[in-house]
Amino acid sequence: MFAMLEENLIKIYERSFRENREMSALTDYFKGETFSYYEMAKEIAKLHLLYKKAGIRQGDKIALIGRNNPRWCITYIGTVTYGAVIVPILQDFTPADIIHIINHSESRLLFLGDNFWDVIEEDQIKQIEAVFSLTDFHVIYERDGKALTKFQRDIVKNYRSKYPRGFSVGDIKYPDIPNDRVVLLNYTSGTTGYSKGVMLTVNNLTGNVTFAMSALNTQTGTYYFQKGGRTLSFLPLAHAYGCAFDFLAPLAVGGHITLLGRIPSPKILVEAMAVVRPTIICCVPMILEKVYRKQVLPLLEKGPMSIAVKIPLLNAAIYSVIRKKLMDAFGGNVSIFIVGGAPMNQETEAFLMKIRFPITIGYGMTECAPLISFTPDNEFKAGSCGRYLKNLLEVRIDSPDPEHEAGEIVVRGENVMAGYYKNEKDTQKVLDADGWLHTGDMGTMDPDGTLYIRGRSKTMILSGNGQNIYPEEIEDKLNNMYMVLESLVLDAGNGRLRALVVPDYEQADAEGVDKSELPQIMQNNLQELNAQLAAYERVSDITIYPTEFEKTPKRSIKRFLYSASLLDS
Repeated sequence: MFAMLEENLIKIYERSFRENREMSALTDYFKGETFSYYEMAKEIAKLHLLYKKAGIRQGDKIALIGRNNPRWCITYIGTVTYGAVIVPILQDFTPADIIHIINHSESRLLFLGDNFWDVIEEDQIKQIEAVFSLTDFHVIYERDGKALTKFQRDIVKNYRSKYPRGFSVGDIKYPDIPNDRVVLLNYTSGTTGYSKGVMLTVNNLTGNVTFAMSALNTQTGTYYFQKGGRTLSFLPLAHAYGCAFDFLAPLAVGGHITLLGRIPSPKILVEAMAVVRPTIICCVPMILEKVYRKQVLPLLEKGPMSIAVKIPLLNAAIYSVIRKKLMDAFGGNVSIFIVGGAPMNQETEAFLMKIRFPITIGYGMTECAPLISFTPDNEFKAGSCGRYLKNLLEVRIDSPDPEHEAGEIVVRGENVMAGYYKNEKDTQKVLDADGWLHTGDMGTMDPDGTLYIRGRSKTMILSGNGQNIYPEEIEDKLNNMYMVLESLVLDAGNGRLRALVVPDYEQADAEGVDKSELPQIMQNNLQELNAQLAAYERVSDITIYPTEFEKTPKRSIKRFLYSASLLDS
């Protein structure tokens, strides 16, 4: 078992904000507004005065929803450095979910993007005492009296009376918040249909951030996160993955974060990459898969390159041309692409590794804030999701032969949550008496601790002859086939597997393929797919589904919405 960590995130920030005070910390890409570390620390100091005025105590909850912008980040850091609990809410949640989370978390204050106030009625959130705008922190609504409205209107005067000689480096000083204190309530998007509030401690966040600070390419000896490094943040910061590595880690080392608000269109993303020239990119697989399918595959399938790639001496030269093209598309300065949040398509991954693209795939879950495994890109093994973090966690596979036979991945250690808020029943389901977190993911593990995910235990299908079938592995193959945008493999009973497929209508239009031809194309895909599968995994038929599947904010399909009954409707 591990003891608490010696480092403490709040003290790491105190040190970083002082040492990096002249450096740029946060930039709003569209507004062009930038806060240096010193300016950010001043805004945090003003928030602390506001919290004191509002009677906020350590442990009180403060809810936060809006697009990623500097004041979103300042609210988050201002809350945890005060010792209160931040409750970041994903902006993709429905109004009903947002209201449920604000109430379930017992938040006292609410910070939001102005557009979110349009979908919330004040009598639906009765314990919220005041609502603040993420545009400039003015009070949008106050339940009783006008004390906070007046305080915020006079914030500059109030701040000057607190710091009559001006705000100095020595004033960047935060209270001692012990490592076992809960400072974050993260409500999971979850693909199970309802959300749970994950209680994360200072220790959980410190484990993730200190690991990121020490992560380096062991070949070149360079750290991925470093002072002056540039991050282009487009993943939702209310989600544990984007939060830890696009936001919390860069601020610990003096990095500069440019905030794009939310996952943008490919065109805006490419423009922003050229402007920011990020040194590190965290993304979900979908982004790299789209680039591979839309930009790389056409080069390899048509024209002179498709011939040259087949000539052994030429293909290395072609690969370096493609690698440079891809690197330039992402600003030309990236030292590593960290991919997480969902499984990566195997064909895309294999190609990127072949051209020595600096990619690594990590694995985690909100309940671990989020990291469980990660490997530097120069040591990454194909098909894996890195080695588990041995100085922070213990990991075991519940299987008689963990190397060859998949079992549930269970985890214990520094990154593991304190439990689900006000939900003892669900806490006991995943956290056993010895502190092991049952992830619900099935995997195998090499002797060196490298993990391979096979699928979710919930989605695993038991075949008629007792074989375990992981639908995700079949979908991965099917998604690589002609005109397939995405797919779901479902258990149709009586030992039959059937597939729902969303065709790539964009590709069909571009190639002049009539919709009436799609059923035959899918029939051809079915034959090709079954030729690659074991007899017990074969799919009996493919049904075309007309629209993209509904996704969670981290872009995984909400599988619980789709059942085999859809195949006959």
